Parts: sequence; C-alpha cells; structure tokens
Amino acid sequence: MALIAPRVTAGLPADDARNLARSLQDSNDITVFVDGTVHRLPDQAKDAVVDLLARLSRGETVTVSSVEEMLTTSQAAELAGISHTYLRNMTDRGEIPVEYRGTHRRIRQAAIMAWLEKQKRKEAAANAAEEAAGPDDTP
Repeated sequence: MALIAPRVTAGLPADDARNLARSLQDSNDITVFVDGTVHRLPDQAKDAVVDLLARLSRGETVTVSSVEEMLTTSQAAELAGISHTYLRNMTDRGEIPVEYRGTHRRIRQAAIMAWLEKQKRKEAAANAAEEAAGPDDTP
C-alpha cells in the first residue's frame, strides 16, 4: 500500500508522553519550524500532525506511510480498519464505489476516506442522541 517504506516510531517514554499530552490538551495552535522558518500548516496537515502527536502522547507506537490513489480491496480494507470480505460486500451493495481493472477491483482512496468520515459522523450523532436521551433508569 505504501509508496515508500513506512516509518515506525516507538511510543514515547512515560514522562515524555505525559508532557506532550499536557501540551496538547485544549491547544489549537501547532507551530512548525523548518530550518528556523515558521510554517502555517493547512488544516489537513495540521490534523495529521496533531493526531500523530496525540498518539505519541498516549505512548502508542506510530507508523507513518503514504497511500496510493487507487487501492486494492485489501489495501482499502486495511486503511478503513475493516475486513477484506466486509469491504467487498460493501462494494457489491454499492455503498463504496469501485472501479475494475480487468477482473480486479480498485477503490479510490478518497472513497474510503469519505466512508470513514461518514462513519465518524454517524457515531457522533448516535453519541449525541444517547446523551440527549439522558441517563438510563433501568437496572
């Protein structure tokens, strides 16, 4: 799936992870310096950097890699965090658009990212509805 070999970075030591987590808490200002020059990141890059830092702050090992535009079903399933079979079934139902190269299915990376965003919105809506319903009084 990767255009170049992925880079794996081990989780931070506990003290460093706590300090980073403290710094990220409620912070929207991420400043990047490259050779002493300040760079303002576009929102997508900022989100990726904050996500990377948040994972490191939890002591997680992180892998960074690139993703090709057209993915095999296995690559798309890996990116989405679902099984290959489940993804194929979704393409059969038309839930995720698919293109064919001969008999092989190819899925645009953007289609997977859109599906993931839709899932995130569904989850947020379900959580909001659950909170609005109030505490459950059943034992």
